[in-house]
Amino acid sequence: MGERKASKDGDRKVGRRALLIGGTVAAAGSAVLARDELARLWWRAPGVEKPRKEGEVDYTGARWVAASDANWRRADRPDDYGIDMVVVHVTQGSFHSAVKAFQDPGHKAAAHYIVRRDGHVTQMIRELDVAYHAGNRDYNERSVGIEHEGFVDRPQDLTDEMYEASARLTARICARYDIPVDREHIIGHVEVPGTDHTDPGRHWDWEKYMRLIRRARTTPA
Repeated sequence: MGERKASKDGDRKVGRRALLIGGTVAAAGSAVLARDELARLWWRAPGVEKPRKEGEVDYTGARWVAASDANWRRADRPDDYGIDMVVVHVTQGSFHSAVKAFQDPGHKAAAHYIVRRDGHVTQMIRELDVAYHAGNRDYNERSVGIEHEGFVDRPQDLTDEMYEASARLTARICARYDIPVDREHIIGHVEVPGTDHTDPGRHWDWEKYMRLIRRARTTPA
């Protein structure tokens, strides 16, 4: 969630994306693009979706607690929307206050995961689905959002247990969707275009976090 700069947030609309194909593009390339677009449209069609089980989690060891349906949108990622990013948040409150907010239909926002100070991981939205966490529709559709219990101005909230658990989670997400482990694809909420939040804040140790993610990528799950 994080500290706000203004009072705007949510799954904002963006302009329609246009696919411009130059005259020098080969017919074969155009056919591939058309096939990929048809595949995305298929997965967005009503009634077409992957099998789901109630309470199922995407990350082994996470506890499932469902967010309100008002705070996310049903999808079939990565087939309808590719996933190429992880967005890091800080809750600006306790773990319990974040869970309560994400279960409130009036909150209109929620992340896929919350990591507690003690390293416990809770999943509230399936990675298949689009969580309203980034304040930018395009980024919501292409990312997984991870909240971290604490306050941006309290470095003592960012525990070793939290960093390590979050790094293992992010490493598994990156492996699952072939996301590069770099700062272009693992970003803070503050780095999302149009954001009104400042999290994870100046105390978040990006060098440490990225080192832990890289190490987790080479460690058997």
